[in-house]
Amino acid sequence: MSRQLLALALAPLLGLFILGIGNGFLATVITLRLDAAGESAAVIGWVSAAYFIGLAFGAMLNDRMLLRIGHIRSYGSFASLVAVTVILQGLVESPWAWFFLRLIGGWATVGVYLVIESWLLASGDARVRGRLLALYMISLYAAGVLGQLLLGVTEAMGGASSFMVIGMLASLSVLPMAMIPQFTPMIEKAEPLSPLRLVMLTPTGVMGSFGSGLIVAGVYALLPLYLQRAGFSVDRVGQMMAVVILGAMVLQYPVGRWSDRHDRQLVLILISVFCTLISAAVLWLPLNSWGLAGLLFLLGGGVFSFYPVALGHAADRAPAGALVRMSQGLLLINAIGSALSPPLISPVLGKLGDAGLFWSFGALGIGLVLFFAWRRSVRPAPMPVAPFHAGTPMTASGAELVITEDLVKGATEHEYKEDLTDLVPDVEVAEPLVGPPLPDETCVAHYPESDDSEEPVQHALPGIEPVEAYLAVSEALEPG
Repeated sequence: MSRQLLALALAPLLGLFILGIGNGFLATVITLRLDAAGESAAVIGWVSAAYFIGLAFGAMLNDRMLLRIGHIRSYGSFASLVAVTVILQGLVESPWAWFFLRLIGGWATVGVYLVIESWLLASGDARVRGRLLALYMISLYAAGVLGQLLLGVTEAMGGASSFMVIGMLASLSVLPMAMIPQFTPMIEKAEPLSPLRLVMLTPTGVMGSFGSGLIVAGVYALLPLYLQRAGFSVDRVGQMMAVVILGAMVLQYPVGRWSDRHDRQLVLILISVFCTLISAAVLWLPLNSWGLAGLLFLLGGGVFSFYPVALGHAADRAPAGALVRMSQGLLLINAIGSALSPPLISPVLGKLGDAGLFWSFGALGIGLVLFFAWRRSVRPAPMPVAPFHAGTPMTASGAELVITEDLVKGATEHEYKEDLTDLVPDVEVAEPLVGPPLPDETCVAHYPESDDSEEPVQHALPGIEPVEAYLAVSEALEPG
């Protein structure tokens, strides 16, 4: 990656890393604190669900604020709100107050991701999006692993120390965005496909996205509860959660590359079987801490691979003109699954005990196996059209990061080899599914357009340089 591109992407990635360290172990802290206070699994599930509900709402609504006030001020507003909600959780111990604060915190957190992802989109064209997405996911996962490892340190301080540290990190994440010279990016409107059209276009992609949300949210929200009740200390719980995220980071890409060479529906079936077997092994095998850590490493690699492989399968079936909107819609389906997961799984823990978590994972895995096998018998999957990209962005606007130039080219070629007109039967919508976006769906500038030009105008603001000037200076500083 060129120095110029790295310079443009440095500030948002650094901000993401700092914020992600605290956000990486906040969910674990909340679960452990509620359990220590004697709250039931159902209450813990609802408080955990509040965060994912906030994520879903923020993914659909936060772009309006970004369009009004710009990237840097939006980032400062959202990050400050994250810091305030976290610090208040350290001062107020009511679970229902935490439900409200987690709801606001989820809404603000996805706003931070929206700023970062749209900034990365503006930093490079489709040819470099794969590399930008790789840097994004490395920053996100590395911060998550480091955050979980800090859990024992902050909890040993006692009191509200963990919440104070997370709040300070959220505040510090503003500094790279505010101090490093920047330009004013633009953002595209997020117009995801409706759930009905997604189901008609790619039932397997929809179920894979929804199932991924159910399982991954269960891991984040309820696995720390299982580990603490199994007798692990707080620092060991953090280490085990770090192992899960490390497994996701290490194994996701090999699984995805394997899916490039095989039927992705078959890969989804095998991932589901794998997660079911891992859950059964945790339930029935006599395990020491090292054995459990190994199984959790494999579980992380499996469950975090569901969404990107399902997205890849959906892209194999989608027309080129629908790729971005399809990706946005599947991301929202995934958020809905995440929001429903803790309230659905926590009652199982209440009836079956702590082992109910892995009974739930096993049942979800069997259900996904049956669904994917049925869909494969009805409509065999096409051959993959472009290389796999690990991970997923957090917002509907940033979903465009995964739509690389290779993917668009492959989808365009696929359209000529197979008649795709029957993929989506007539649905009561005005806009076309295939083809270029409508004129009012292209790019919206943060500032008004001039009267004598159709191009968006980037007005100079204090501390913000126009992108052309910034690129010119960067090129002039290049050696030779």
